[in-house]
Amino acid sequence: MESKTLRVGGFAHQIFNMNIMKQGFLWILFMLPTLTFSQKQDFGKIEKEFLNAFEAMDIPDLQINYVNLLQDISEGKDLTKQEVFFRGMLEKIKNIDSSKLTDHQWINYEIIDYESRLNLERIHLEQNWKEVDLDDTKSIYTVPNGKNWYSYLLKRWVDAEVKPRELFSFGLEEIAMVKSNMKRLQMASGLSEGKFQEYLGNKAFYFENPEDIQKAFEKIKEEVGIRSKNLFPYVSEIPEVDIARSSNQDMAQVPAYYSNNTFFYNVFDKPFNKRQLGWFYAHEAIPGHHYQSNVNNIIERTQIQGLFWYPGYAEGWGAYVEYLGNELGIFKTIYDEYGKWEWDLIRSVRVCLDVALNYYGWSDDKALAFWKEHIKDQDDIGVREINRMKRWPAQVITYKYGAKVFLGLLEDAKSNTDFDFKTFHQKVLEHGDIPISIVKKMMKKK
Repeated sequence: MESKTLRVGGFAHQIFNMNIMKQGFLWILFMLPTLTFSQKQDFGKIEKEFLNAFEAMDIPDLQINYVNLLQDISEGKDLTKQEVFFRGMLEKIKNIDSSKLTDHQWINYEIIDYESRLNLERIHLEQNWKEVDLDDTKSIYTVPNGKNWYSYLLKRWVDAEVKPRELFSFGLEEIAMVKSNMKRLQMASGLSEGKFQEYLGNKAFYFENPEDIQKAFEKIKEEVGIRSKNLFPYVSEIPEVDIARSSNQDMAQVPAYYSNNTFFYNVFDKPFNKRQLGWFYAHEAIPGHHYQSNVNNIIERTQIQGLFWYPGYAEGWGAYVEYLGNELGIFKTIYDEYGKWEWDLIRSVRVCLDVALNYYGWSDDKALAFWKEHIKDQDDIGVREINRMKRWPAQVITYKYGAKVFLGLLEDAKSNTDFDFKTFHQKVLEHGDIPISIVKKMMKKK
């Protein structure tokens, strides 16, 4: 009898515990929406604080010339106040579960984390800055703490995840990849290497008459416009891009450029290379810079996003779409594609040289020797680019690195059986230009 009572009592006790567990589980289910709402509400306060405080502080703009950047450092700035603010932001977002946030809040969360860490690195560099005479004919390697300044600028221009040594290796890999593609096309031509290079100088590859250049670009615009609608979202909502001959001598060193809804091509004292038609239009106009910058005006972007611009995304996008030459219909012949690789080789060599000049301290002569090793008979461009990389450290790497990330994401997306370009590009463009590393997180999150 006693044993039965214990058994009954034990059974009753188990029932009681199960009831408590059920009630606890129901309480969690009931409270979960409240907890999620609380996360969103708490983070909403952090968003407002970040926005208001950042705009009120004396945060330097991104300067393309490193001398201008360093001249902007002054002891009068309240760096301690900035440091306290950004450290405080990192502490506050520690308590936020970003998986409970809306998509736009998640972007803001990632940007607050990204910018707080980068600004703390800048503040540390500014606090230890020693005033010196600055000369942009010399690389940033020559200034006090120059290697660390360059590492910071790489993060600011390209992405916070990049490191100088890894980028130099990346540049070497890209040089080999580009040369492999150029060799493939040379072999497809049926010509020997020497005959092929000789043929590339044929007058048939060059325009003398500006009217012919205009007509060629207008034709490309028409076909690319039609094909882009099947590859990219929002194309029908993008303002029409104008095409015009440039009269700006300051931009004469490039075949073409984009400004204020206009694609400008240059023809001054040299004929225009036909191999630069298609890929250059794609990069600068549609679906490149004209398209991407106008997508930013169509999609919903947050106020915090509006504080920043990420060239690793913007320039990387322009370089990425060049690789879609077959889909866009701009590679009619092997020579059209070869023109894309000709310029891609320059970009790839620049990745190595930018790191070499600004992090390893290479001389101009050593840099030019590296250029000549990989690019023949274009020493004048080499000298120009070396001077550019000394003035504008890190900027030239944005094209290659950003494109590489987009191409990697594209390959991942293509492994899905339901892949289509338009859906993929919709996801990549959904929040506009954000740091490349956040783009990668965003694509994994979806």
